[in-house]
Amino acid sequence: MRRKFRLPPMPKDEPAPAAPIGEGPKYPAIKVRLVGNDGNAFAILANVAGALKKANVPHDEVAKFYQEATAGNYDHLLATCMKWVDVS
Repeated sequence: MRRKFRLPPMPKDEPAPAAPIGEGPKYPAIKVRLVGNDGNAFAILANVAGALKKANVPHDEVAKFYQEATAGNYDHLLATCMKWVDVS
């Protein structure tokens, strides 16, 4: 059984707040559960990008996430996800 990620309620018009650099994930209010879900790189990429979009993160920021996450190997993808959102 797949569990969907849960986001805290946020106003539709406001993007998720970004954290200052060096203090945890860029978007700590966005929580994505990766443990127990499909470990395929494309599934992980889709889960995190979907969470960013659902939290009204601007399109150019989501594009930056895609570019950074796909610029390396599987370990780089996981590290990038942890850098951008709160992953469990």
